[in-house]
Amino acid sequence: MAQSLKDKLAGLKPALVALPPQVAPPNPPPPPEPNFAALHADVRPLKMANRVTHLPSPPPHWPRHRPTTETHPATVLTPMVGWFEPADALHDFARPSMPRHTLKRLRQGYWPSMASLDLHGLTRFDAQQRLAVFLHHARAVGQCVRVIHGKGMGSQSGQPVLKHMVRTWLRHHPYVLAFCEASDAQGGSGALWVLLSRAGQQVSEEEA
Repeated sequence: MAQSLKDKLAGLKPALVALPPQVAPPNPPPPPEPNFAALHADVRPLKMANRVTHLPSPPPHWPRHRPTTETHPATVLTPMVGWFEPADALHDFARPSMPRHTLKRLRQGYWPSMASLDLHGLTRFDAQQRLAVFLHHARAVGQCVRVIHGKGMGSQSGQPVLKHMVRTWLRHHPYVLAFCEASDAQGGSGALWVLLSRAGQQVSEEEA
């Protein structure tokens, strides 16, 4: 019986070897690309009367200001006079209550300059604010300071702008008692020696 089973297996071996190899079926072809022109043949553009125009949002009505890291009391930044160009620039100024030799002493350096402010290249708005803050703090340092406004030779109009306006501002500032042009070594007509009132000293409204 063992011999019979062996003979059967030997007869099946050539049949197994002769089987053809299995081949995977081919992939189906991709679907054809849609014809968009045919699909949208009945589409027509909207008429201008049926279109909705989206307007941009209006800007906010409140003004936008650049953030600042320094704050000052409102009284310090109170607008000064002199926004309109004065006809002539004052060479010097002294309040009527000051002694008549005040300007002479100021030119001679009787009061030493304790601080200096350079307004070169600033707009009139920035110059006014910086000058107001500077004068507010300078009173705690000393009575005399130097303010440099330049001679105005490089202005677009060819005429000095800050030179006239700074002198007008100083004339009406409540802390300023007198001013005169600095010496040539200290700026000449482009700078001023400014005499300030002491802290707590009041200037009458008639003089201001």
